[in-house]
Amino acid sequence: MSLRRFGSTALQVGPLALGTVNFSWLTDEADSFAILDRAAEAGINLIDTSDNYNAGQTEALLGRWFAQGGGRREKAVLATKVYSPPSEWRSREPVKRYGTWVGPNQRGLSAKHIREACEASLKRLATDYIDLYQMHHVDRTARWEEIWQAMEVLIQQGKVLYVGSSNFAGWHIAQAQESAKARGAVGLVSEQSVYNLTKRVVELEVLPAARAYGMAFIPYSPLGGGLLGGRPADNDRGRRSNIKPTEAVQAFQALCDELGHPAGTVALAWVASQPGVTAAVIGPRTMAQLESSLAALDIELSDETLKRLDELFPGPGGPAPEAYAW
Repeated sequence: MSLRRFGSTALQVGPLALGTVNFSWLTDEADSFAILDRAAEAGINLIDTSDNYNAGQTEALLGRWFAQGGGRREKAVLATKVYSPPSEWRSREPVKRYGTWVGPNQRGLSAKHIREACEASLKRLATDYIDLYQMHHVDRTARWEEIWQAMEVLIQQGKVLYVGSSNFAGWHIAQAQESAKARGAVGLVSEQSVYNLTKRVVELEVLPAARAYGMAFIPYSPLGGGLLGGRPADNDRGRRSNIKPTEAVQAFQALCDELGHPAGTVALAWVASQPGVTAAVIGPRTMAQLESSLAALDIELSDETLKRLDELFPGPGGPAPEAYAW
């Protein structure tokens, strides 16, 4: 598996990132460990998680995997996220998550929450540093001066190496980067956004902004939450079991049958080959799903196939403003 630069940094990562949202939830610990080992063996070194996956249990599982040694932590580029309390996005009432009480200041991107969330993640992950600390969402109530000051302290302490964003609009990226530039800081090194054949809105401004600022782009949900994953097996208990394919998805399945490749593999190959994409985040629930994702790296989509995919799933029409203006 060939490596590539992570944006304008000197960091090297593979063309896929291992998403861990299913670990300790739909995938038990033994199977999660097996998938992590196989991914590492295949050359996937970017591991993406979040403090709010499965009430913090996913980070704790990764900590136990790292604790097995064998260079697991050193070889990994570990990415986690900060924004919301573990497994809690909307409630404004104090709740108990993963053994701690969650109140009004245990969310968002205040300096207090950034510091406390980082310490908690380090403890669960059984490590003393995070390679990539990503803001899981924009916090419209937090000034960039406050955010960057908090992140700079973590960097100075050696607890965070790089800072990234996730689910930012293009103008949020510009705000963050210009604020960091004024402080003489590196700023954001990556953006993680949803991107797949059915959701291409990032082509308007997010992807161009990331390229302009020399950022890595890490698309998640390359299979559209399972929509593009192909026909579910009879015993599939995952998300695809309840998905009703649209006419375009049915035509996509027929095209994949014609190509002789599984639909999910083709969908991932498309995302991984798009300009500006650094490492597509895959979230395998089983070893078979991981192997299918690895197979996508061996597929080269022809110009004719790319044209037919654009016809089935037309994007926004290019970057802004050309997509909607003369």
